Amino acid sequence: MERSDSFENPLLNEMKHFCKRIQEACNELKEDLTPYKNDRFYRLAPMRLYTLSKRHFVLVFVFFFFCFAVSALIGVTGPKIISENRYNGLNITVNESKTGPFHIKSQPLSNYNQQLWLTTIIQIQNNVEDFRKNFGMNVELQGVMQDASVMRISDNVQNKTRSLYCTANQQMCDEIIVLHLGYLNYTLYHINISFRGLDDLKDKIKNVTFVFKTYNAMFSQVEIWFRFVFVVMTFIVTCMFAHSLRKFSMRDWGIEQKWMSILLPLLLLYNDPFFPLSFLMNSWFPGTLDAFFQATFLCALLLFWLCVYHGIRVQGERRFWTFYVPKLVMVGLLWLSAVTLGIWQTVNELQDPTYQYKVDIQNFQGMKIFFLLLVGLYVLYLVFLVVRACSELKNMPYTDLRLKFLTALTLVVLVISMVILYIRFGSRALQDNFVAELSTHYQNSAEFLSFYGLLNFYLYTLAFVYSPSKNALYDSQLKDNPAFSMLNDSDDEVIYGSDYEEMPLQNGRAIKAAAKYRDESDSD
Repeated sequence: MERSDSFENPLLNEMKHFCKRIQEACNELKEDLTPYKNDRFYRLAPMRLYTLSKRHFVLVFVFFFFCFAVSALIGVTGPKIISENRYNGLNITVNESKTGPFHIKSQPLSNYNQQLWLTTIIQIQNNVEDFRKNFGMNVELQGVMQDASVMRISDNVQNKTRSLYCTANQQMCDEIIVLHLGYLNYTLYHINISFRGLDDLKDKIKNVTFVFKTYNAMFSQVEIWFRFVFVVMTFIVTCMFAHSLRKFSMRDWGIEQKWMSILLPLLLLYNDPFFPLSFLMNSWFPGTLDAFFQATFLCALLLFWLCVYHGIRVQGERRFWTFYVPKLVMVGLLWLSAVTLGIWQTVNELQDPTYQYKVDIQNFQGMKIFFLLLVGLYVLYLVFLVVRACSELKNMPYTDLRLKFLTALTLVVLVISMVILYIRFGSRALQDNFVAELSTHYQNSAEFLSFYGLLNFYLYTLAFVYSPSKNALYDSQLKDNPAFSMLNDSDDEVIYGSDYEEMPLQNGRAIKAAAKYRDESDSD
C-alpha cells in the first residue's frame, strides 16, 4: 500500500507540474494576443523622436523653416498665375449701348491656359449710398474650331439673374462672374451678352468693362515641374518610411506611424501624379480628379489630428465603433459637403457655363451654414482633445514629448496656413467651386508654392521623427528585457526620463523574465 502511494505521488506531481506549464504557456500566449495597457508600450515600435536631443529638435525646425522659405522665395520670383485681358464694353456694342448686346471675342487659347473666366465690372457715377439691384443677363457662347468653323456650346441662350452691388463713394461695383469654363475645348470663344432690367440706371452707368481671366501659360509649366518634384520627393519619403518599419509587425506600430502610412500615399495623390493629363486631353475629368484628391487629403489630415490626440491617451482601448466612427462621421460630412458641391458645380457647368452654385442653388446658404457649423464643432472637439491629452499625459516623459512636438509643429503649420488663406481671400481671388475655395486655386505663384510646400514639408518632417532609427530593433529587444533596460539607458532617456521606471510592475512576463535572469546569474 505504501509502495503504491510512493509510486503515485511522483506521477501526480509530474502531472501537476505539466498542467502548470501548459497553463503558464496559455497565459503567455494570451498576453501576446491581448497585451495589457502598460505592456503595450514595450511592444511599440520605437521612434526616432525618442533619440533626438534638444539640439536635434532645433535643427529639425530650422530645416523645416528653411525648406518652406525656399519654396516661398521661388514662388515670389515665379510668374503670375492669372493673366487678364480687358475689353471696354462701350467699344464692342452697337451705338455704344450701356446694356448691350456686347459682342466679345477671347484671345487665342491653349491647354496651358487651363480654364477661362469672363467677368464684368460696371462703373457708375459717384454714388452717395449703398444699393443692390437684381438684373437679368442673356449669354450666348460659341466656340471656334481649328478650321474656323463656329460651334454653339450651349443649346439655347442662357438667361440668368445676377445681383449688382455698389458701395457708397466708389465708382466700381462688385465684379460679377458671367461664365466659367473648367477646361478649354476650343482655341477661341465668341460671347454675346446683353443686360435686362438696368434701364433705370442707364444715366448712372459710366462704363462697362469685360475681363477674360485665364491661367498664365508660364505658370502652368512651373506648376507641372513643381508638382512632379513633389510627387518624386513624396514617393521617396514614402518608400523610406515603409522600409524603416519593415522590421516591426504592423500591430506593434504606434498610432502616429500607422497614420503616416496612410497620409503619405494620400499626399502623393494630393500632389496629383495625373495632373499632366489635363494638358493632354480636353476633358473635365483631370480637374475634377485633382480637386477630389485635394479634398480627400485635407480631410484625412483633419482626421489624423483627432485620432492622434485622442488615441495617444487611450492606448489599447481604441474600439472602432466608439473611437473611430464619431470622428469619421464628423470629418466625413466635411468631405462630403466639399466633394458634393464640387461635383455638382462641374456637372452643371458642362450643360451651362454660366451656372454658379452660390446664386443658382436656392439652399446654398443653408449648406454653407451647415459646413461652418461642422468646422466649428471640429475645432472645439480638437481643442478639447489637445487640452485633455496635455493635462493627463504631461508627466509621462515619452508621451509628453510626442504631444509637445506634434502640437508645436502643427501650430506652426496652421498659423502659416491662416496667413496664406487670409492673403488669398483678402485679395478677392476667384473660386469656381466649393473645393476650389478650400485649396485648389491661387492668386500668385508664392501662394501656390507656399501652401504646397508647407503641407509636403510638414508630412516629411513627421515621417522623419516617427520613423525608427537604424538600431531601433536592437534597442527595442534589449528594452523588452527589464534585466537589461536599466543597464542600457541612453543619454536621451536620462534627459527626458524613462516610462519604464514609471510603470507599475504588473506584467507577469516581465517579473518572471527578471527572476529567471537572476536565477541563471546565481547558478553561474
